[in-house]
Amino acid sequence: MAEGCRPSRRDFLHAAGAAMAITPVGSAAGAAVVDDAAGDSILKSQPRPEPRIVLPTDALPKPDGPRKRIAAIATVYFRYSHADDIITKFIEGYAIAERTHLPHCEVVSLAIEQFPESDIGRGMAARYGIPLIGSPTGALTRGGTKLDVDGVLLIGEHGDYPINAKGQQLYPRRRLFAEIVETFRRSGRSVPVYNDKHFSYSWTDAEWMYRQSRELGFPMMAGSSVPVAWRRPPLAFRKGIPLEAALAVGFSGLEVYGFHTLELLQAFVERRRGTATGVTAVACLEGQATWQAAAQGLWPADLLPAALRHVPGAEGLPKDVAACRRADPEAAVFLVEYADGFRAAAYLARRLVAEFAFAARVAGRPQPVGTWCELNKPQRDHFSFLCNHIEVMFRTGRPSYPVERTYLVTGVLAALMDSRAQGGLRVRTPHLRDIRYDPAPEWTAS
Repeated sequence: MAEGCRPSRRDFLHAAGAAMAITPVGSAAGAAVVDDAAGDSILKSQPRPEPRIVLPTDALPKPDGPRKRIAAIATVYFRYSHADDIITKFIEGYAIAERTHLPHCEVVSLAIEQFPESDIGRGMAARYGIPLIGSPTGALTRGGTKLDVDGVLLIGEHGDYPINAKGQQLYPRRRLFAEIVETFRRSGRSVPVYNDKHFSYSWTDAEWMYRQSRELGFPMMAGSSVPVAWRRPPLAFRKGIPLEAALAVGFSGLEVYGFHTLELLQAFVERRRGTATGVTAVACLEGQATWQAAAQGLWPADLLPAALRHVPGAEGLPKDVAACRRADPEAAVFLVEYADGFRAAAYLARRLVAEFAFAARVAGRPQPVGTWCELNKPQRDHFSFLCNHIEVMFRTGRPSYPVERTYLVTGVLAALMDSRAQGGLRVRTPHLRDIRYDPAPEWTAS
């Protein structure tokens, strides 16, 4: 079979049947056999894997009452788009490891802005009897005049939107969010909102969006699926960890995937000892400047091999900084300076790897700790975990983790794109200095 091809279910069953037919009873390769009094043989099937996968919703009481009614708003809805990865899971449920989960939520209205040839949104609406409405306002009011849902999914990712000179795609997240907020104001009440990825390409827009949520008092979540992905090996920090240095590794476009890499970084460093503080300055370096900064000690380049050793196929990856430089000369790095003096970095690979990983130096430990984030396909469990966190907010009215994490990362990313536009200059961020928040407890912690 060609590399990368998966056998069909028919092929698998045929091969399994053939194997059983030629395996001698009682051999080491065969299943355990027990003869009963009638001389029949009973084969023991494979036991269910243990331990059972734990989801954030497992900590909630058993669902009681009708499912939460959700309005879903998307810029575009095609196979494996973020709309598919999130909205579809709220419609159909999802499988994760050995269990399945059906959210105690129901998508009752759907608004989509663009319909390319690859669209599946219209088909999903027809198949599941979900009204497809022409605007966010219509989706929230379900054709009436007042708010008529219990929660909102805003998926403003993908689609045909312009890209500015700084390389930022101008997704209309604020415009769509403004329609949601206006409906809340007109109705005299509000409901929880999830905004996919960062708030906006614009800090001004992001600040306005965040202030609206605080002013009206509605629960809000945002962010990346990467921080809640499978971590191999498992790695989580308790609050107060004495970090000395930290590096997140990502790849691809500086804004589109740089956001994921920064959010992964922040999900770890927000737990460092002391009060979680804002950011005072950033810089975006590329190519030769990346490696010059490494030689000057401006980012912890020694953590790059430490992170890479957890990535699949690590035996073929560079084992030291010099080899990393030779393999990835055009790499980019985001330098982040925090208000408490801590410095961290996000490395964006060009050739080295197409994965997300993390490594850190911890006081008192002789070796760095690290992990790799598994974005497994096609089941895409990272989005399943994200959807489960969002469901917690819809069911309880409390965010599963603080939206301030993504708010801060949104500002950091916008400033980094400014730095890039200015040739890698260090950009001060006084507007981000005083953003403070307490990280949520790690739900995976014992």
